[in-house]
Amino acid sequence: MEFQRKVFALESRLRDCRNVVTLGVHTNFNEYPPDDRDEIRKADIIYYPTTFYADLFNSIGKRTFPSYHTYKCVQDKIKQTALFDLLGIPHPRTCVFYGKRQKQAIIRHFEFPFVAKIARGSARGRGVFLIRDRDSLESYSERNPVAYIQDYLPIDRDMRVVVIGRRIVHAYWRIAPDADFRSNVSLGGSICLDPLPETALQLAAHTAQACGWDDVGIDICRWNGEFYVLEANMKYGREGFRKAGIDYSRLMEAMIERREI
Repeated sequence: MEFQRKVFALESRLRDCRNVVTLGVHTNFNEYPPDDRDEIRKADIIYYPTTFYADLFNSIGKRTFPSYHTYKCVQDKIKQTALFDLLGIPHPRTCVFYGKRQKQAIIRHFEFPFVAKIARGSARGRGVFLIRDRDSLESYSERNPVAYIQDYLPIDRDMRVVVIGRRIVHAYWRIAPDADFRSNVSLGGSICLDPLPETALQLAAHTAQACGWDDVGIDICRWNGEFYVLEANMKYGREGFRKAGIDYSRLMEAMIERREI
């Protein structure tokens, strides 16, 4: 394939794409060589600019991929939940508690067991805990100044739907390992490529579009016949692509060339 378009990225996610020049990330813009600075200034769009530069580029009207709105919700479950509530997107009942007095109210709002998460900065399921009793709640609360608490849905699998640009590019089941309620592949969960219900796909596409996210893995579960969005992952892994035989870099090359992203 002969590419007609050469584009620029800062982060390394597209480093294997043949039509992308990855410039790297510098904390200070003046650390970029003069030619790179000129390319960044002239570019219509910058790919994977980091949260820091996405904010700056948005302020001067420069497009980025992922979008500024996508970056604003990276690993921030509180903002994601607020968006879901605002938009009426179905998700497990969730409350955020601040300070010791508010944390004392958790057991008045939730019955054991329930799920507690690290509200910001966690990924790959490592900041997700099943709280079964007061002792485990006390241990979680001592380590987390902000308590992000969610109803526990006793499921053994969920669905990962990856939306890039304005379309679903991949979707699959994630099955939790024995003796763990989390289905993350990084924690031993397995991938199943059986077709997903159309309702789940529609919910994922609607969620991404409504929230302004254009590069995201939406996690969805089905409980008692209803579908719920669990969370959004902007730093999703690529094992599901490999399992399905999808070459992620070639996919992104083609989407860039077709100006889908």
